[in-house]
This record gives sequence, C-alpha cells and structure tokens, in this order.
Amino acid sequence: MKKALVCVSFGTGAESGRADLQAVEVALQAAAPDRLFTRACASPAVRAILRARGVASVGLSEALEALEARGVEDVAVQPAYLLYGGEYDKIRAETARWQGCFACLRLGEPLLAGTEDLQRVAQALAEAWPPVPREALILMGHGTPHFAGMAYAALQSAFALQGRRDVFVVVPRGWPTLENVLPALRAGGYGAAHLVPLLLTAGAHACRDMAGEAPGSLKRQLRAAGFSARCTLQGLGSLTAIQRLYCEKLARLLE
Repeated sequence: MKKALVCVSFGTGAESGRADLQAVEVALQAAAPDRLFTRACASPAVRAILRARGVASVGLSEALEALEARGVEDVAVQPAYLLYGGEYDKIRAETARWQGCFACLRLGEPLLAGTEDLQRVAQALAEAWPPVPREALILMGHGTPHFAGMAYAALQSAFALQGRRDVFVVVPRGWPTLENVLPALRAGGYGAAHLVPLLLTAGAHACRDMAGEAPGSLKRQLRAAGFSARCTLQGLGSLTAIQRLYCEKLARLLE
C-alpha cells in the first residue's frame, strides 16, 4: 500500500519566516520515512506570492489530487497550525471532501489541542526564553474570533501555574489585547518588554504587527505606554521542542 504524509500550513510569503516552517516540515518528514512527503499551502494569497517568485506551491486539494493520481491509498494530513479555529475548520472541511478517495485519510491535531499541549508548550517557551529581571515576556499570537481563541488566555494561565507570571499573551485581533494586560504590566513593576511571536513563523504578521515601525505595532504601542521594548523575530517552528510536539501528534495520528 502506497502511503503519504501531507504537511499543510497556512504558508508564508516572507523569506524571514520560511526557515521556521521548513524546520517543522523537515522534522515531520523524518518522523515518517516510509511515507511520500508533500507540503500544501492553505492560503491562496500566499500561494500566489510564491508562484510569482517561481516557487511551486499547491493547496491541500491539489496535493491530494496528485497523490490519488499516483495511486496512494493511505494519506495522513498533519496541519502545522497553532490551534483549532477558522483556518483549521477549512482544512477539516477540505479533507472531509476527499474521504472515499483513499482507503485511509486521516487529519491530525493542531499544536494546542488540549490541556497537556498547553502545559508542554508553556514549558518549552519558558525554557527558550528564561526570565529577565524587570522585563516582561510578551508573546504575540495572531488572534481569532473563533472560540478556539480561548487557548491564548489558557496558555497564559499555564505559564502562571508554572511560576512564570512575567509572561503575557496578547493578540492584535481578538482577546486578550495589549490593553487587557497593561494594568498587570504596570502592577508587576516591569519597565521593559521582550516581544516574541506566538506564531509558527516569524513572517509578515510578526514583522509588521509586532516589530513594525507603524504606530499601531505592538512595539510602538508599548513604547508609547512608557515601556522599553525589544523584539526577537523567531517563530515557534524553529524550536526543537515544538518540532518534537508536532512529531508526537503525527505519531498518534499514525497509530
């Protein structure tokens, strides 16, 4: 039986974020050496950007169609997504349309799929970014109106329960916002903030909304509020511990 693994992500058109995503793809490929590996980019806009640069890029349905044409019978689709939400719902619906075209077609979980995931991701990030006196660590996610966005606040709770009350999770769209955590920053006596993307890739979103020079960026808002702010443009995908968690999700999917 021919088997395949599809790693589907939203994708990134920013060269700065490509290495973060590629690190996860390489780890997943190594974790399933008996399967034909292919990647899919869920965002039509990102696919258009990549194709304009001469980079081949296909959506999930195109990838599945090609695998069916090659006679693949067993397909595992592992999303390189952070949480359940609108984008994951689209992938789930698209995968469902291909049920019946393969003997076996399975869809994996996003990174933050349960309470254990929240605890392990918090631990991994706490180790990657140890505490600095009088400096808050602010993790900026993408945000979503979907109920799955509750994972952001739950992740901050996981940090607090692990003793890292200096860590704050914010999103530019949705909740919690910077305005929601500013009182706690002031009450904690923090004079500085270290901004890190809570995103798989440090792409355009991180460069613009977190570290950008426009007045609305997180960095500029913090400075306007009286805090010094520094930024690290490094996506979660670059962290070995996060790659390992994705590989464990794939292993459970293949059981």
